[in-house]
Amino acid sequence: MENLQNDVTNISSQDSVIKDDWNQAFDTCYDGTIQYKKLPEPDTEATSHMKDNFVFFALSALIYAVFYTFCMFQNDAGIAFLFFIIATLVYFCLVLKKLEMKLKKGSILYFAAMLLLAVSTFCTDDARIIIFNKIGIFLLMMSLLLRQFYDTSEWKLGKNLASILHTAFGSLTQILRPFTDAKKYVSTKGIKTYNMLYLLLGVVIAVPFMAIVIVLLSSADVFFSQITSDLMDSFTDTGTFFELVFRTLMVFMGAYLLIAYLCKHTLNEDVRDTRTCEPLLAITVTSLLTAIYLLFAGIQIFGLFLGKLQLPKGYTYAQYAREGFFQLLAVSIINLILVLACMNYFRESKVLKVILTVMSLCTYIMIASSAVRMIMYINTYDLTFLRILVLWTLGLLALLFLGIMINIFKERFPLYRYSIVIVTVLYLVLSFSHPDYIIASVNTNKSNVDYYYLNTLSADAAPVLIPYIYENDLEDIDDIYLKEIDDDGESLGVRTFNVARYTAKSIKSKYY
Repeated sequence: MENLQNDVTNISSQDSVIKDDWNQAFDTCYDGTIQYKKLPEPDTEATSHMKDNFVFFALSALIYAVFYTFCMFQNDAGIAFLFFIIATLVYFCLVLKKLEMKLKKGSILYFAAMLLLAVSTFCTDDARIIIFNKIGIFLLMMSLLLRQFYDTSEWKLGKNLASILHTAFGSLTQILRPFTDAKKYVSTKGIKTYNMLYLLLGVVIAVPFMAIVIVLLSSADVFFSQITSDLMDSFTDTGTFFELVFRTLMVFMGAYLLIAYLCKHTLNEDVRDTRTCEPLLAITVTSLLTAIYLLFAGIQIFGLFLGKLQLPKGYTYAQYAREGFFQLLAVSIINLILVLACMNYFRESKVLKVILTVMSLCTYIMIASSAVRMIMYINTYDLTFLRILVLWTLGLLALLFLGIMINIFKERFPLYRYSIVIVTVLYLVLSFSHPDYIIASVNTNKSNVDYYYLNTLSADAAPVLIPYIYENDLEDIDDIYLKEIDDDGESLGVRTFNVARYTAKSIKSKYY
């Protein structure tokens, strides 16, 4: 080993790569012995592409971050949100192209769903729908990226959700990558210090020209003038300026770190067969539960649907029907979890398949019973967002159980992809339906109107509420709801234009 080290020390300059490899792999201890060092893991092909093209990835992430700040600063649901989502899709498409990756088949469906959710966001004033839309866009985007960097064709719900969380938090481990990639790029390309000085000098020279051009363009177009004046007002406020810088920095880091982590390809693509448990255990549990469900289903059919059973003492038929919808919804969700667990963790069994099918059919009876009870409850009392959400969830469960029953007997059925499509389509229906508009339409036609609840509705309800307030001269709602409409209307601008808020403002101007 000693002679070998001496040979390596005398290597000529053209063989410096071999010498560097030796120095990386071995350490010389104080006693003269040679000790092996653990080499760092080699870069993946995608990571190498990213490091070799650092300027592109850093600059594109910075432009994307600046555009995010421009679109989203003090703007929760304006039309600029749609442009931000378009920019997000364009940014990731450019990144994939630079990494020499092609969009996989089916990606257009993810694009369409995200764009529709973005359109829904600037068409509504309902804060709950806006939040759900943004969560949905995030999940769709992460699923799309995972499809591009991994083979997810065999992944199931648990694997996908775990991978999304793993990727989101794992990207934080790449916190130093922008700096290490920049250092390596500078050393590799041999960029001189004076080149950086020229770059900074160019920025300094460009600033006054930019100021002159902005002034001229602002005087040439009123919309451009409005945008630039808003931005200039923000920059004059020190606190706002630092917030803008912080937002831009966070989005830049997030975009760069996410791509860096995906390029490392650290997730395990393999999906092992988890169906190793003894089916007798599942058969015992599910058969006992199914026996109870069959009894309950019979009572629902003859008691609630056909009305042939004698009611409990002190109960009217309406009182009986209006109880228990939340409990039945909870049991339906529990059944969904149990059936999926049995399918994923227990060995195949014909008996178990039959029991799971019967359990699923009994769940349909519970779903129908819960829906009937909820509808009768709404007819007696008021419609609320939570009650709409319950009915929506019941419809979702019914369609999910349809896919599950197909999957019980047809193992190759793509249950996860089916579920994604069903959830996405049904949520888009909910998102574009403007629940507050439906609530106002139903509740204002009742004899006992809850004016306090009407005050809490968003601008989506304005086409119903404003004429109703005017015709009935409701001062209690007038002072609160209409003031909120005015406040929202004042914030409308080129970036913050929102269809629901603009519509509410226009309708108010017709009546007041």
